[in-house]
Amino acid sequence: MTAQPPARGASPLDDEHLALMHRGVSITVATAGPGLQPNLTRAVGFRIDADRRRVTLFLARCDAADLLADLRDRPAVAVVFSEPSTHRTVQLKGFDAREVPLREGDDDLVAAYAKRLEADLASVGFGSAYGSALIAHEPGERVGVAFTVAAAFNQTPGPSAGAPLAPAATPLAPPAAPD
Repeated sequence: MTAQPPARGASPLDDEHLALMHRGVSITVATAGPGLQPNLTRAVGFRIDADRRRVTLFLARCDAADLLADLRDRPAVAVVFSEPSTHRTVQLKGFDAREVPLREGDDDLVAAYAKRLEADLASVGFGSAYGSALIAHEPGERVGVAFTVAAAFNQTPGPSAGAPLAPAATPLAPPAAPD
């Protein structure tokens, strides 16, 4: 049995959370490998489709090798977008993540993301060299990973942390493994 993509529906991402994602956020991507061993990497930018259902993350292949291997076996992904200056955080989950080709204009998105992240980090006393080092990579090493947003959560520290942003378009459990 192969996993089916999540059903189409309204995105759980409202204007407020979409705006947060487009500020100077740090983006951390997580998968689970054999034995559900977690793997993490930092994204170097992202693209979101106009309907807010499909997100493409830009990763440095050299930093994301284990994560990319995980996705070939189990396409579940969790991603957090967290603003360092405020700790406001949104988490997205998807169950159909896969490597995708980059598009024209993605380099511009990565450059703009880097500037926003560096500016937010500078607002709390970190120099631009720190922000640059966090997401340093060779452009030729960049890879895209796209997924459909199956669920989104507020993960800002406080009493609402973990609250769904909207009802999930699909069940929160990953698809069953093939037999």
